Amino acid sequence: MTSDRTFRPAAAAHRSALGGIALATAACALFALLDSATKFSGQVLPMLMVLWLRFAAQALVTTAMVLPRHGWAAWRTAHPRFQIGRAASGFLTSVFAFFCIQSMPLANFTATWSAVPLLIVVASAWLFGERVSPARWGLLLVGLASVIAIVRPEGAGQALGWRALLPLGLLLCGTTYQLLGSRMARLDPPTTTQLYTTWLPLLATTPLLPLFWQSVPDGPVWAAVAVMGVCSGVGHLLLLQAYAHTTPGAIAPFLYSQIGFAMAMGWLFFGQRPDAQSLAGMAAITLCGLASVWLSVRGRS
Repeated sequence: MTSDRTFRPAAAAHRSALGGIALATAACALFALLDSATKFSGQVLPMLMVLWLRFAAQALVTTAMVLPRHGWAAWRTAHPRFQIGRAASGFLTSVFAFFCIQSMPLANFTATWSAVPLLIVVASAWLFGERVSPARWGLLLVGLASVIAIVRPEGAGQALGWRALLPLGLLLCGTTYQLLGSRMARLDPPTTTQLYTTWLPLLATTPLLPLFWQSVPDGPVWAAVAVMGVCSGVGHLLLLQAYAHTTPGAIAPFLYSQIGFAMAMGWLFFGQRPDAQSLAGMAAITLCGLASVWLSVRGRS
């Protein structure tokens, strides 16, 4: 018969896992709202101004949440090169994401971004010599084919142009950003990395502010800017807290909920409804991602 001593730790672990899943799902909803606010702001403001406002709001929110608890010691890092590299790749990811969000439905963009974990497997094999099984290579190929089906660079009767390369830049920069984040997780506290990731792009682009600044036309745009800062700052911290509650393998399947949130917000705010080909591509990427998670949980390389 199971004793109370055995049951209580198991129940506590179950509650902790559920809490981590709830935090991760909430973060995904905030990220989808962040993309919606970015798309709305980008329709009336220059790209660099939108990104500067986003990083400014995010930096203020992150600092207000981190410094009162951790003090100035949160800025202490022994690996400034990696912090600068992650901040730079994060900024470039934001640039590519901005243009993708403006030219694609939100759900299509989110599904494309969801292919990054599949690329991380290949990058780990190339950079760190990790063995990749034929099953994972197959998942990668299917995932990339699904991205092409979603993006459809030959669509609208146009030849393959520079806009078709935007998702490629998004995936490459996003993969670099995630790999550096994974490395920094073992070297610096997550709060330190978050501070550098938000403040470095802000400081780097501030001298250019007079070149791209223009008056904000109305209150809704300022509201969208505030939403970007709050959703980005709070969303990333919620995700970090989720990983503190349970394992990445338990959380990973629920990260694909962002596709559903993006689909709902794209329909609600912009009247965007994915067609059958886009839905098939989203489903394929989600299934490939879930299969990759399952392989990781089962301990297969």
